[in-house]
Amino acid sequence: MRKFSPMYLLALLALIVIGVLVYQFTLRKPTETTVPKELQVGFVYVSPIGDAGYSYAHDQGRLAVEAMDGVTTSFVESVAEGQDSERVIMNMARKGYDIIFTTSYGYMDPTLKVAKEFPKVKFLHCSGYKNAENMANYFGRIYQARYLTGMVAGAMTKSKVLGYVAAFPIPEVIRGINAFTLGAQSVNPDVEVRVVWTKTWYDPATEKEAAKSLLDVGCDVIAQHQDSPGPQEAAQERGVYSIGYNSDMSAFAPKAHLTSAVWNWGPFYTDMVKQIKDGTWKAQFYWYGLDHGIVDIAPFG
Repeated sequence: MRKFSPMYLLALLALIVIGVLVYQFTLRKPTETTVPKELQVGFVYVSPIGDAGYSYAHDQGRLAVEAMDGVTTSFVESVAEGQDSERVIMNMARKGYDIIFTTSYGYMDPTLKVAKEFPKVKFLHCSGYKNAENMANYFGRIYQARYLTGMVAGAMTKSKVLGYVAAFPIPEVIRGINAFTLGAQSVNPDVEVRVVWTKTWYDPATEKEAAKSLLDVGCDVIAQHQDSPGPQEAAQERGVYSIGYNSDMSAFAPKAHLTSAVWNWGPFYTDMVKQIKDGTWKAQFYWYGLDHGIVDIAPFG
């Protein structure tokens, strides 16, 4: 039998120990600083953000979210209700968005469908009535502002006939017409409100022509539930008054514009994102009003 010297055995043992230490070192993971993932928030709009109306107001709210720490936002504008909206919402979910705001009534069913396929994504749909475990519904009590603008219109009319250019006969629009009428009649009981339906959200030419048809039958104040300032322009061209919607539309008809029922989505959107980040958010119905600063009226013209 071959014999090994003590020095040889000692050297061999040292090599084994060193090998074990090197192996353990290579398995040890280096300490890493975890950088929090930025929250991705998407918005889907039914009209262009330059409409000075509904989508413009929502986008002002998005900009407030964009200013939050740890949050990035993006949007898609002029998305038709129906299959187009489902495609856009689906694309956002597939791209890993954490929160998706869908801001038009006709996005309700498409949002619900996509929400069921992406249970980890939080969806918030504006102005509808359907919820899911990861899908909330929200709107504002804009009828409160509508009532106040109706009081203004009722006080200013001479013909006692007010015109209202309306989009679609859905709950939010009907509530607005009723509130506007009640406000007008609270200061002028003999006032009547005539309505023309355009079946559009954003079509400046159609909405302007609808306002003209109301002016032709004696209306001397024109109100609207539209995204474009077309009705405001029609009123100014005829030398009568107007009531805007969504944002302060006085720049489009400074001689006609009395006031507007306006949205201020910034506080709501930032609050929802904060709740989701904190883990306190609930998929429920949110319906805030004047007391939360979500709705208001523009300065008097």
